[in-house]
Amino acid sequence: MPVLLTDETSPNERFIATRWTLIRKAAETQAPTSQSMGALSELCSIYWRPVYLFLRRQGVSQHDAQDFTQGFFAQLLASRTYANADQAKGRFRSFLLGALKHFLANAHDRVQAQKRGGGIAPVPLDETAIAEADAQAARSGDWGADRVYDREWGTALLRQVMDRLEQESRLAAKTGLFQELRSHLAVGADDNIPYEQLAERLGRPPATLRSDVARLRARYRAILREEVRGTLLNADEVDEELQYLRQVLTA
Repeated sequence: MPVLLTDETSPNERFIATRWTLIRKAAETQAPTSQSMGALSELCSIYWRPVYLFLRRQGVSQHDAQDFTQGFFAQLLASRTYANADQAKGRFRSFLLGALKHFLANAHDRVQAQKRGGGIAPVPLDETAIAEADAQAARSGDWGADRVYDREWGTALLRQVMDRLEQESRLAAKTGLFQELRSHLAVGADDNIPYEQLAERLGRPPATLRSDVARLRARYRAILREEVRGTLLNADEVDEELQYLRQVLTA
């Protein structure tokens, strides 16, 4: 697993209106805005796997874990539970886990209500994604549910970073280049890149490929910081959160 790296904070980073700050601001009003609800729905879509794997690690069956995951996020969107988030913690990661544990106390009744049409299902859980999540759960050994949750949170974060970088490469008509280099982009990836071999296959000079890798790695790190920042209230905690995620991913 590539290692996360902490970089120097951008001077403008603390002023960005991120997804989690938009949600918390909406919590102070009587009604959420479409912008804040869109931000919450997006976060739910990105981070459903840590929730699902936590449930599986708690001994919940695959079928029930899927229902509970859907029901949890539907209830989260409908009930404004986020309005009660502990502002002192300021991390969406911590809030989501706390809300999930609370939800589990009455999960069966709530999920049955969702099935009867009392809620929505904001996260599509396709069979391939479920299979991947269960395979990850099987590799977790004797880890506790909280540790599995945090590790999958970090994995989901890196997956989102790579997805965004792939989208940018597609828009720049460089999908082929990205696919060839993606395994070398994450911080901590092997630096023994076969530039000569890649250059021949891609028809690009080795020096140009080195520049491509440097540029894409820099963009990877920038997106990583943006994604972490989007789950925090305080920009000053970005490096601390990155350090923590590096620890759980390399443990």
